[in-house]
Amino acid sequence: MTREIGEVQRQELQSSKPEVFIGGYPKGLAFGAYVGFRTEKGRAEYARYVAGSVDLEGEEIARLTEAASAHSINVVIGIIERAGNTLYCTALMIDPQNGVVGKHRKLMPTGSERLIWGFGDGSTLDTMDTPAGRTGAVICWENYMPLLRQAMYSKGVEVYCAPTVDDRDTWVSTMTHIALEGRVHVLSACQYITTDQFPDDYVLDHELPGGDVAIRGGSLIIDPTGKLLAGPVFNEETILYADIDPVAKTRGHLDFDSVGHYSRPDVFKLRVDTSPQHSVNFE
Repeated sequence: MTREIGEVQRQELQSSKPEVFIGGYPKGLAFGAYVGFRTEKGRAEYARYVAGSVDLEGEEIARLTEAASAHSINVVIGIIERAGNTLYCTALMIDPQNGVVGKHRKLMPTGSERLIWGFGDGSTLDTMDTPAGRTGAVICWENYMPLLRQAMYSKGVEVYCAPTVDDRDTWVSTMTHIALEGRVHVLSACQYITTDQFPDDYVLDHELPGGDVAIRGGSLIIDPTGKLLAGPVFNEETILYADIDPVAKTRGHLDFDSVGHYSRPDVFKLRVDTSPQHSVNFE
């Protein structure tokens, strides 16, 4: 039996959107952060960025859940989540009947992302059961964290979403490796956006390596054998679709299961702390 998955709101079973699709990835901005001091201009840029973030109880998320329900689809979408005075790079999981059923906050923001985003914890390693299979999300360079991948495989993820802004050719190799390692279907969504789509007062702190192309895309879908089912597509807006075979994962585990018969727990063990981490605990 095959089941269709894709990246749009239609009658597909699954919709996957890029990293920080809502709230935006501030590529090329430094927020006035230098060793030993900050600038008022950078603080103003940050205040503007915060204003574009979303509260999980806010109107934006309500509209997303309504759309998911209207089109009968499960959605994984990247947002900038605002919680208190901290922002998080979050992959939100939406069920058409039950609304928001899970989220994953990026555990390890990359490089200067650590200035503007907080660190997630083990309490947000959520998954979502969908008609296409159990779905989880690992964001961008988190996919280079082997222990995080192992934790997600152990959760039984069948559809592995990797929202990203990594638009390099090498990303395809990373996604192929994960498909084979986890025997999972991989959906990686990366946006395509050019600088003329930025607001007029979006002032870059450094020339972008891609010139007028800020992020060049590269979305793809890969099956558990490492076969490309769709993409990668660069330098244009597109919608990807693929038919997936849920039993392909089962067939793949004949000779490899990284958290089962190929794991050697007598030699290696992984402990995952799934408790929420708070700086203040009132007892």
